[in-house]
Amino acid sequence: MSRFRNALPQLGEGRFLTDAGLETDLIFNRNIPIREFAAHTLLGAPEGRAALEIYFNGFLQLARAMDAGFVLDAVTWKAQRCWADDLGASIADLRDANRQAVAFAAGLRERADNPRPVVLGALVGPRGDAYRPETRITANQARDYFDEQLGWLAETEVDMVTGLTFNQAAEAVGFVRAAQGQGLPAVVSFTVETDGALPDGQFLAEAIGQVDDETGAGAAYFMVNCAHPDHFSPVLTAEAWAKRIRGVRANASRRSHAELDEASDLDAGDPDEFGQLHGLLGQRLPHLKVWGACCGADLRHVTRIAEAVFERPQTH
Repeated sequence: MSRFRNALPQLGEGRFLTDAGLETDLIFNRNIPIREFAAHTLLGAPEGRAALEIYFNGFLQLARAMDAGFVLDAVTWKAQRCWADDLGASIADLRDANRQAVAFAAGLRERADNPRPVVLGALVGPRGDAYRPETRITANQARDYFDEQLGWLAETEVDMVTGLTFNQAAEAVGFVRAAQGQGLPAVVSFTVETDGALPDGQFLAEAIGQVDDETGAGAAYFMVNCAHPDHFSPVLTAEAWAKRIRGVRANASRRSHAELDEASDLDAGDPDEFGQLHGLLGQRLPHLKVWGACCGADLRHVTRIAEAVFERPQTH
């Protein structure tokens, strides 16, 4: 049974952490290969499950130490139909992968022993490349497509779903509509480029406005991901649209997406500077409540973020 599906605690005044660049951390820092960049494939072997447990437990322990809640996302980002051929998986396999991933994350939550809320989420990736739209997807097409995976997830104990690394507003509209139909709180996290706009050139403010207009403000909130803070901080203003953004998952690197795609090494940037930039962002935008990171970042980076953003203890 879900705990927070009817009332997400991160919509209140508490503070929350989430994890970082799982795939890049495991592949580059821990020498653990991930087939097709699909982290759910690790669940099929004891060593893969152990690697995931070690990874997530580091962040869960950090959240407890910082007196913060945590958004714990199941590794379901690529456990969807469009990747079936690449993964050599049947639709039944993918459905089982979603269930297993949520059950694995739920077990981690049970053992976390955090007095603050640990929200159980599930990640849903876009239909195609996260860095650039391969084809234009209409809202109706996206709703029909995502309804399958969200239907599987609705049968589990997840509290919420996050459309992570989405790069088209229409696709995000369809995702939110599908989540509404399944009774799941939905978060949309947009990929942005070095200019703070979506990969198709749409301004972030326009994309958020479009999703809200076409779903009746159906998303629980929005996030920004897959860009360095220097890339998106300038466009996050004090205007009303920006207050719909309640979390960030930034890249550690200042490289563009094209440069990252071509790179053979991991650019982890400067964790100390990374934390300081988030501290400044938190001072300027107090409505940001969920703090994590994305490609190239690991526990070091999120630790520095937490130290910079959470300057004062919470009151119980």
